[in-house]
Amino acid sequence: QMWEEAIALGKELAEQYENEMFDYEQLSELLRKQAQFYENIVKVIRPKPDYFAVGYYGQGFPTFIRNKVFIYRGKEYERREDFEARLLTQFPNAEKMKTTSPPGDDIKNSSGQYIQCFTVKPKLDLPSKFHRPVSEQIVSFYRVNEVQRFEYSRPVRKGEKNPDNEFANMWIERTIYVTAYKLPGILRWFEVKSVFMVEISPLENAIETMQLTNDKINNMVQQHLNDPSLPINPLSMLLNGIVDPAVMGGFANYEKAFFTEKYMHEHPEDHDKIEKLKDLIAWQIPFLAEGIRIHGEKVTEALRPFHERMEACFRQLKDKVEKQYGVRAVLSSLDDRRGSRPRSMVRSFTMPSSSRPLSVASVSSISSDSTPSRPGSDGFVLEPLLPKKMHSRSQDKLDKDDLDKDKKEKKKEKRNSKHQEIFDKEFKSTDISLQQSEAVILSETISPLRPQRPKSQVINVISSERRFSVSPSSPSSQATPPPITPRTKLAFSIQSNLELNGMSSSDIPDVPPPLPLKGSMADYGNLLESQDLISPTTSPPAHQRVSP
Repeated sequence: QMWEEAIALGKELAEQYENEMFDYEQLSELLRKQAQFYENIVKVIRPKPDYFAVGYYGQGFPTFIRNKVFIYRGKEYERREDFEARLLTQFPNAEKMKTTSPPGDDIKNSSGQYIQCFTVKPKLDLPSKFHRPVSEQIVSFYRVNEVQRFEYSRPVRKGEKNPDNEFANMWIERTIYVTAYKLPGILRWFEVKSVFMVEISPLENAIETMQLTNDKINNMVQQHLNDPSLPINPLSMLLNGIVDPAVMGGFANYEKAFFTEKYMHEHPEDHDKIEKLKDLIAWQIPFLAEGIRIHGEKVTEALRPFHERMEACFRQLKDKVEKQYGVRAVLSSLDDRRGSRPRSMVRSFTMPSSSRPLSVASVSSISSDSTPSRPGSDGFVLEPLLPKKMHSRSQDKLDKDDLDKDKKEKKKEKRNSKHQEIFDKEFKSTDISLQQSEAVILSETISPLRPQRPKSQVINVISSERRFSVSPSSPSSQATPPPITPRTKLAFSIQSNLELNGMSSSDIPDVPPPLPLKGSMADYGNLLESQDLISPTTSPPAHQRVSP
């Protein structure tokens, strides 16, 4: 499911197919695959694997892993306990360490085997091409892929313990691990090349926590806007944990710890950080409002009392925050997602239809004054030539169009195609007068791209509104020849050949001999020779002659 990597490789192949090999068939297939990959990135939810730091301490391990730390990429939905069990099966004599702090020299120099394992968090490193905010569905791939820096945070208390507020003296000791290569790579684990540690003050930790909370709310709101079929339970738990002060306490703990006169007097250098924390608290209200609105639309009747209580808590919270920290406007990205269709989709529905193949009743064919290439192709005389099956299908479509006439009239007003405007201008009267006739059907079914049959094979009789196919080898045409029309193209019939030989139609025997195979449609030179072989040398009696 690493479609981003597949797209990068596909672009290299596309360059070869297009400019080096000129294999457009392979290029078209590759581009279709790339289009599917892009669609999967936006629509398919991929599981996020966990990363684990594993340290092998003691002289009992092989030299290539002895006293070294590695970062492992876990499998999909693999918990740390399952990963540890899978790891200890490779070293059954190893002992698992209980702490996450680095061991001393006594353990490193011991003869035993000690394994230390804990979960680390990958640090997002976005590519430089993302210079503006993008969808969370796109960014989520880079949160767990193409990562080389990992961090592990451990809370540390400094100073006197405050029983009323534990956030006032809670420091974070953060360890950063940098691997030799980015994960995932050719392996699912790489060695850690550098380790350094930083300390996060309680105020910085509060700012970071508020930023992560706002991002989490915003991401979940975007997911529900993109996919309304998502379950509502995760959204309910997230909103209730922030809005209801009885659950988590909210940001009231931060107000008690950092927004006091005592703290500002003791830490004047943190004035800018305090203002940033207030701004993050104020920005949380628009995110919560959007989340509660979505929750109200999707909540079931069984959870309606729960939603009403959450709304009441949010109203109190909103009044308090807007009074103390100001009002923030809703982000435009949320409005755009909730609004009408994207511009790209609107363009796809309003593109001009000039690329479609024109039918017989198109603008160019009807308005042209040139002589038609086949009889009956001018105007709407071709109606008797339509098959019955196609006629009934088109008639059904015509009835359906009559039912949806109002919708089509609305769509016509939105079209800005020049071709459509010309069609409406020149043929509005024709469409009104002939909308119940068969002319509309012809414009849908007959195409000028169909190859015409050779005139030597098929003879069209337009006057009787029927089509006859005359074959020279037909016995019925010899016994009872059809009436001769004034057309000169029927001069190659059997009757004319017999009359040239001095015989009439009554002189033909009851069982005519078979004709020899002809070389071409107009090759009747051998017909005379074969008739001479069977014709009598003397004329028949006078009473057998019948005038033609």
